[in-house]
Amino acid sequence: MSSDRKLNIVLYSDDVTTRESITRALGSRVAAGFPENQIREFATAAALRLYVDGVKPDSANPIDIFILDGEATPEGGMGVARQLKDEVYNCPPVLLVVARKEDAWLAAWSRAEASVTHPIDPFTLATTVADLIRSHSVANV
Repeated sequence: MSSDRKLNIVLYSDDVTTRESITRALGSRVAAGFPENQIREFATAAALRLYVDGVKPDSANPIDIFILDGEATPEGGMGVARQLKDEVYNCPPVLLVVARKEDAWLAAWSRAEASVTHPIDPFTLATTVADLIRSHSVANV
């Protein structure tokens, strides 16, 4: 990852407080050695899809990770995750935020690489995001 570009994090939740808590938890960078975060927030799945459709695979600032709220309404993050995995070539990793630990099986169904639970724990969220991005970068070398 080029040092002059920001980490492009795409965040989807219909709940502004959820988006704020995730943004606060991530801080300005997810881990040492990572570039600063650029978080693009979406309150609707339709707006997220429009953005994704406009990002070219060879873009100077490709999407590094999707963070999706599994509890979003009317379109939940799990369905959005599955659609992204079906339709986006070489889809970046997806992290789902779920209500309960027991919902991890639904996250797996959606093909998300990982899930975290509400309430957001900043350490767990940042560590999970960093690990997913590292693994995806290694897999695509």
